[in-house]
Amino acid sequence: QVQLVEYGGGVVQAGGSRRLSCTASGLTFSGYSMGWFRQAPGKKREFVAYISRGNNTYYTDSVKGRFAISRDNAKNTVYLQMNSLKPEDTAVYYCGAAELGVLYSDYAYDYWGRGTQVTVSS
Repeated sequence: QVQLVEYGGGVVQAGGSRRLSCTASGLTFSGYSMGWFRQAPGKKREFVAYISRGNNTYYTDSVKGRFAISRDNAKNTVYLQMNSLKPEDTAVYYCGAAELGVLYSDYAYDYWGRGTQVTVSS
């Protein structure tokens, strides 16, 4: 059974930093691209960043230069380092695992975690 579990959410002040992690089990982690998405109240889930199996990364424009995605295949874990946080980054953050597909679309993802809440206070 595949499981993705996110960690690291919480409340942080604007301008601060937070690191999210997502640990996977039940799959061959190195064979999957990993993505982070987020969903704010009343909004659709949106793409944040992905890292491919070959360690190529891609970010949505609003987080470029502030967020960094990385992975550790030995630990079956993907990270999202978030710096210079803004109140508009407040959302539930989800990680997903994708074998194939357009990685900035949530349709590509085969498995999802349950999410972790990040709240940025002003």
